[in-house]
Amino acid sequence: MTFGEQPAYLRVADDLRKQIVSGTLPPHTRLPSQARIREEYGVSDTVALEARKVLMAEGLVEGRSGSGTYVRERPVPRRVSRAAYRHRGGLSPFRQEQAESGARGTWESRSEQALADGDIARRLSLEIGDRVMRTSYVFRDAGEAMMLSTSYEPLAITGRTPVMLPEEGPLGGCGVVERMAAIDVVVDNVAEEVGARPGLAEELHLLGGVPGHVVVVIERTYFASGRPVETADVVIPADRYRVAYHLPVK
Repeated sequence: MTFGEQPAYLRVADDLRKQIVSGTLPPHTRLPSQARIREEYGVSDTVALEARKVLMAEGLVEGRSGSGTYVRERPVPRRVSRAAYRHRGGLSPFRQEQAESGARGTWESRSEQALADGDIARRLSLEIGDRVMRTSYVFRDAGEAMMLSTSYEPLAITGRTPVMLPEEGPLGGCGVVERMAAIDVVVDNVAEEVGARPGLAEELHLLGGVPGHVVVVIERTYFASGRPVETADVVIPADRYRVAYHLPVK
């Protein structure tokens, strides 16, 4: 193979991908069989199989037990808005952002006490094993799961206060900034790091994805005078949503 030349399985996958994107192979169409790929492209069974694996990993096709491999419906990506914090009369950031985009957002949550592992301890400037409140969320748009989030708050800050449970009490569901303000903790900064990775099995089950699908992961941390007071992992299916940031120019 000369420098810059694609391996055979990638060339086959690329041609099939173009047919899928152009509509020559429309959604729900059966992908050519391994034997047909071998004959049409003059490749081995191994190359044909690897090409199909590439398309499956990209989420373009899916296997159906006892039937074959079919082109998947390609959803039109929708936007998930992210914006700088703005006080809006008790609305959480999620509710603000969904309202501005015209979406009908709802969520489910579950809170429980946990011990900080190495990663969470680092992000919250805690010792490993310190107690935190862990809250897991499933956010929905018109009933469809669109985003997951797992947040962690140090119980050294919120423990035995009215805001210890993020979704309960007088400020339940109001968001980190307002809840912390209620216990005289002034949040003055938030940092977000964005990355991507294959979705975990549990995440894809909740989001309605298939193995191999990529998710966008936003690592968010709120700070008060340099001290981290909440950190969260936000997980969004990359094939269905695009993350749009709206930030003020200062």
